[in-house]
Amino acid sequence: MPDDPLPPLRDVIRDHGLSARKSLGQNFLLDLNLTRRIARTAGDLSQMTVIEVGPGPGGLTRALLMEGAAKVVAVERDRRCIAALEEVAAAWPGQLDIIEGDALEVDLASYLEGRPGAVVANLPYNVGTALLVGWLETEPWPPWWQSLTLMFQREVAERLVAAPGTSAYGRLAVLTGWRADARIMFDVTPKAFTPPPKVWSSVVNLAPRAEPLPCNGRILSRVTAAAFGQRRKMLRQSLRTLGGDTSALIEAAGLDPTQRAETVTVEEFVTLARAVEADGS
Repeated sequence: MPDDPLPPLRDVIRDHGLSARKSLGQNFLLDLNLTRRIARTAGDLSQMTVIEVGPGPGGLTRALLMEGAAKVVAVERDRRCIAALEEVAAAWPGQLDIIEGDALEVDLASYLEGRPGAVVANLPYNVGTALLVGWLETEPWPPWWQSLTLMFQREVAERLVAAPGTSAYGRLAVLTGWRADARIMFDVTPKAFTPPPKVWSSVVNLAPRAEPLPCNGRILSRVTAAAFGQRRKMLRQSLRTLGGDTSALIEAAGLDPTQRAETVTVEEFVTLARAVEADGS
């Protein structure tokens, strides 16, 4: 793969007067060896359009291009970073599109240009979970993305892959397990970032399930939010916020009303969501 033709990222940040803003959940990755490892974790990108959310000054963007991505679409809401990204675009003519905007509001699938899509991103901490949930709830399914390779705080990553009966098991684990196979690939020390966060991070890879159990994702999200919103309580109490006949819903799903949410499997939550939908609650 080609070497990086651009100045070191620290120089770029200095020259453009950039500093990571806490309000935007920014922590810049400067280590090219690390960013290239993240890019390689996403697999063969030579035929892919890669969506990158929150590229900042372009450290991971460069790595994706160096590792052979056919096209990178960088979505950045911080206008201060656009000039630095334009320098990356000039170094790889025709391979980088820069979208100034909020990824929560951008129709990312419209930028694929007929190629299969992948998302590779050091997600801004303050919107990472919301973005992931949106990608998991994508309709129709299978989704427009073939893989997600995402950086999260370690605690969030553990919640994505948690098993029933564990303290980390919750709404995110159910939504993720329903539609994707998720694996923590490796951990990243706070020292890799500028500024260093107070927590470790993890890179997670998610592959969509070809045929997840049929279910309305928004209803599943609502059911899990109710169940885990009061996770210490039994289902007969925590699910009351859904409305309707709670006992009948629990019975229809074949569950024990004295169970707590953390003991309910993904498959059982799907059955419960389908019961809620059938009930019209």
